[in-house]
Amino acid sequence: MRKKYVILAAVIFLISAVLIGCSDEEQPEGTLLISYLDKEQTKTVRMDYEPNADLGDTELLVQELLNVLSTDSGDVDYVKPIPEGVKVLKTTLKDDGDLKVYFNDAYHTMDAVQEILCRLALVQTLTQVEGVDCLEFFVEDEPLLDTRGNEVGEMTTDDFVVNPGEQINSIQHATLDLYFSNPSGDGLVLETQRVYYNSNVSLEKLVIEHLLAGPKTSDAIASIPSETALVNVSVADRICYVSLDDGFRTQNYNVQEAIVIYSLVDSLTALPHIDKVQISVNGDTSGVYRESFLLSTIYEEDLSYVRLADSSRTVIVNDIKEENKHPLD
Repeated sequence: MRKKYVILAAVIFLISAVLIGCSDEEQPEGTLLISYLDKEQTKTVRMDYEPNADLGDTELLVQELLNVLSTDSGDVDYVKPIPEGVKVLKTTLKDDGDLKVYFNDAYHTMDAVQEILCRLALVQTLTQVEGVDCLEFFVEDEPLLDTRGNEVGEMTTDDFVVNPGEQINSIQHATLDLYFSNPSGDGLVLETQRVYYNSNVSLEKLVIEHLLAGPKTSDAIASIPSETALVNVSVADRICYVSLDDGFRTQNYNVQEAIVIYSLVDSLTALPHIDKVQISVNGDTSGVYRESFLLSTIYEEDLSYVRLADSSRTVIVNDIKEENKHPLD
C-alpha cells in the first residue's frame, strides 16, 4: 500500500499558493505542461513544452524534463523550481510506476514553502510521462522527511490541495476562534467570529486579517500593533509561516510581548490544519521580538494566557453580537 503524506495547505498559502496558472484550453498535440514557480514563488504556473524525446521513451523524457526544471526559463515570470545548487543525482523507475528522484544535500537549503512548491512542480510535470504514476523524493540516499520526521513517501498530484476552478470566487463561511488582548494587556480573550469570505482567501490569511482588524467586543483590545501589515502567509507540513512588515516591531507596551505572540499562535493553531507557527519580519527570522521571543522559534499553542472576562463568551455572527452562555473551559 502506498504511503502518502497529504499536504494540508491554504486552505491557505497552499490553497491560495498552489493555484495552477494555466487555462482549460486544449493542450497542443505532442506537448506537455512544464510547471514553474511564479516570480513571487508563491504558486506553480504551467506552460506548454514540446519535448525533444519521444513521448513513449520514458527514461529519456524524464531526464529531459528534469533538465528543463533545473534550467532558467528565460522569462522573469517563470522561475525554475529546482534552484541553483540543487542537483538531481539519479532517478530509478519501478515497474509499478514509482519514480524515485535522488537529490544532493543542497536540497535541504530550500525554505519550507520553496521546497513544497518544488515537489509540486516535479509531481505535476513528471506524472504526465507514460509509465510514471507517482514520485518519491530522496536526499542523497535517505528518504525525504517532513518537519515531524516522517517519510514523505510516494506522491501524486492528489496529495496537494488545490482549489478547483469552479470554486474560485465562490463565497464560503467559517467560524474563527480569535485571541485578542484583554484591556490590561496581560492576557488573551477568545472572540469567536462567524465570517463570510471569498474562497480564494486562505483561512490562515483570514485569521490574520481579522486579528489586524481588531476585536468587535468591548472586553478585548487589538493585540498586534496597528501599524502592522501582512506580507505573506503560507502553510507547509502543518507549520504556518507568517511574514509581517516592519510595523510589527512597533512597541506597544500596553500589551505584553507574550500576548502579541500567542494572539497569533493560538488563533492560527485553532485551525485544524495548523500545529505550529513561525513569525518573521519581511521574511527575516533572525533577531528577537522585543526582549525574549526569538523569531527563529517555531511556536506551539499555549492557552495558559487565556482569561475569561465574564461568565459568557461573545460570539460574532455576521457582525451581530450574540451571547453564548457556556463558559470557556
